[in-house]
Amino acid sequence: MERLLALAGRVLDTEAEAIVAARRRLDRRFTEVLDILLGMSRSGRVVMMGMGKSGHIGRKIAATLASTGTPAHFVHPGEAGHGDLGMITADDVVIAISQSGKSDELLRVMPYMKRNGIRVIAMTGVADSPLAQHADALIDTAVEREACPLGLAPTASTTLTLALGDAVALCLLEARGFTADMFAATHPHGTLGRKLLVTIGDIMATGEDIPRSNTGTTVREALVAMSRGAMGFVTVLDASGQLVGVYTDGDLRRTLDRDLDIRATPLEAVMTRRFTSVRPEQLAVEAVELMEHKHVSAVPVVDASGALVGAVNMRMLLDAGVV
Repeated sequence: MERLLALAGRVLDTEAEAIVAARRRLDRRFTEVLDILLGMSRSGRVVMMGMGKSGHIGRKIAATLASTGTPAHFVHPGEAGHGDLGMITADDVVIAISQSGKSDELLRVMPYMKRNGIRVIAMTGVADSPLAQHADALIDTAVEREACPLGLAPTASTTLTLALGDAVALCLLEARGFTADMFAATHPHGTLGRKLLVTIGDIMATGEDIPRSNTGTTVREALVAMSRGAMGFVTVLDASGQLVGVYTDGDLRRTLDRDLDIRATPLEAVMTRRFTSVRPEQLAVEAVELMEHKHVSAVPVVDASGALVGAVNMRMLLDAGVV
């Protein structure tokens, strides 16, 4: 087992060294790649191509580009010559991955790129390879050695290619001013998407589901509404329907501590008049921060005029996945 742990360490060292060496080689050739991609037509897409392990890496790079503001997709070189070349237009830029630069499937479709004026960026470890000679720009993926002890399986080279793909994607993100809000728009099911897109209005209780009571009622009567709403509080409205207070679980404990008769005590005598509220257009994550700061577990939701339009509690926010 010690021998295997040592091998695992050497694999990680070899792959890390490949990335560090590539970092030292970064030069104007990389900025030329960025210039081509930034100059791409607004209707254009980045088309990733590669065979085998290179293809798997290409799919991941395409996914990273697409999620960070650069439309991209993958076209399999083997299928390209059987009609899939139609997926590539003159507005696109092709990034072709081949460590040797001799992939037959890629080289066979290069004439199509030339005839149609489609720019090609080669990701290869051999700068004078046939693929590099066909390309308009080069991303150098050369490695001193693979991490595979047999020297056969693409390992350090695929790790480096993936890292350089990330570098391209994030440079484009920075150059285009891509923001967290833009990222969330394409990741609505992810944690960040929920935090940046879900508003209080999306999850709040409305209508008959809002726990409410009225001034003039007793605490006991208000407890019926609180229990029915199951939100840990009840909103209190005056005769005109204006929200004038809330009565919470904490208020109930304080009422009982004072030995007040809940059957006779009017609600307005013990309700909280200075309460925290939120607006429906606010982000749900903002409600979490506010409620944690104020040490409350539920709040009414009001519109611009202060009218009651909903209610939200921490359980609802947890269920929405914004906590």
